[in-house]
Amino acid sequence: MASATDSRYGQKESSDQNFDYMFKILIIGNSSVGKTSFLFRYADDSFTPAFVSTVGIDFKVKTIYRNDKRIKLQIWDTAGQERYRTITTAYYRGAMGFILMYDITNEESFNAVQDWSTQIKTYSWDNAQVLLVANKCDMEDERVVSSERGRQLADHLGFEFFEASAKDNINVKQTFERLVDVICEKMSESLDTADPAVTGAKQGPQLTDQQAPPHQDCAC
Repeated sequence: MASATDSRYGQKESSDQNFDYMFKILIIGNSSVGKTSFLFRYADDSFTPAFVSTVGIDFKVKTIYRNDKRIKLQIWDTAGQERYRTITTAYYRGAMGFILMYDITNEESFNAVQDWSTQIKTYSWDNAQVLLVANKCDMEDERVVSSERGRQLADHLGFEFFEASAKDNINVKQTFERLVDVICEKMSESLDTADPAVTGAKQGPQLTDQQAPPHQDCAC
């Protein structure tokens, strides 16, 4: 199993020329909101309706190109059950980004978002970037959490907001790419300060000001 980086930013690995940076990303949220399906849709472009709870934590690796850099994503799929909380929070350290997910058909999962946000603040470093994702927007007939409520909560927490569907492949790729872009933007800002205590590097990546395409809410 590949080891997770404990760096505050994805550092350039001189021993591995296959990528420029490695970003550690966690998908968190209540059990059954669709975290595993979301990851499999992005990493493997596959979907299975069968639900099997994640035990502990697992991850997949995907390499993408952004801003002329080859970025290795180490995406961790965490268990949502309370009994695994001690295990999963141990992996928050060193994560550059979080996808905090709830299920639009499950009020309880939406109500838990605030607690998950508190855990991020408690166990991760201050500049970890977070996107709030409302999953299962293909199940409009069973929706109990409106788009507006999700957007208002995201605004309150200071997160960007996406509605998505792993089943119908709506906003899955866009969510991950936006998170990577936000991490790159934050990394570029910090490197521009030339503060070795923050960046741990003498020279930062030459990131462009390319704008990410605006995301769209699910129009199911």
